[in-house]
Amino acid sequence: MRWLLTMRGMRRVAAHAFAGFASAALLLQTYQAIWNRSIYPRRELMVAFVVVVAAVAYGVARAWPPTPVRRRLTHPDCSIRIIAGDLFDQTRSHLVVGFTDTFDTDTGDDRIINRGSVQGQFLTRIYDDDRARLDMDLDAALAGVAPVGVLTRQEKPLGKTTRYPVGTVATLGTPQRLFFCVGYSAMSPDLVAQSGPDELWHSLGRLWAEAHRRGQRGGIAMAVVGAGLARVDAVQRPTLIKLILLSFVAASRQRVISRELSIVVPPAEFAELDRLELQEFLDSL
Repeated sequence: MRWLLTMRGMRRVAAHAFAGFASAALLLQTYQAIWNRSIYPRRELMVAFVVVVAAVAYGVARAWPPTPVRRRLTHPDCSIRIIAGDLFDQTRSHLVVGFTDTFDTDTGDDRIINRGSVQGQFLTRIYDDDRARLDMDLDAALAGVAPVGVLTRQEKPLGKTTRYPVGTVATLGTPQRLFFCVGYSAMSPDLVAQSGPDELWHSLGRLWAEAHRRGQRGGIAMAVVGAGLARVDAVQRPTLIKLILLSFVAASRQRVISRELSIVVPPAEFAELDRLELQEFLDSL
């Protein structure tokens, strides 16, 4: 109910409530004009009270935040959803998994990669904690990508030392279900992942290009990349979602990327989103 206390929420409730009140008033006045009597003689105050309460209830119901937030585009023909749930439950979609530019995979003691992150869950739930197999698949996918540098052990004591360009996409899996591993953040020598809006926008562009090339227009599901441990600190979660939406729609205007994009948000975080604002933004695209 927090949305109800926002200016946007109150404006939407007021607008719908006024429309409901006006419609009810018009019907009552029409009845009185035709039959020259009120519906409930000598109970006008009660009728007015009931109409006001009903109008407010109607306004709240009409303004209630959508679950999920969605829109169907006609050019191109695709749908976009912002839903509450678990990313790895989206078994009919290709998944987007965020990585750093070193494509580190070690979740031991959570020092390099946090086990609770999307990448950490990817290792556990898709690769059954077989890090050697994941590293082998990543190496094969990155074989044709020229590194931008190799760190020494003095510069980066733990984890992988080969850096790839920010925005590199390593595609794993099978054509039926692909995993787009996007290196959208830079791993510092002290094992802190850092990214920013420019890096994220560039990485999303590379992601959509790879999805167009390999995804066969299948559904794509992704978390809010850049949130949490990726540390795009200058941008809040709703703005990150808008950035993803804008990037996807802009790329889709040029070529069909996917028939459906799902941005999957954990239920607790989904409840905190201003879904009215996101719906209005999505409708404006």
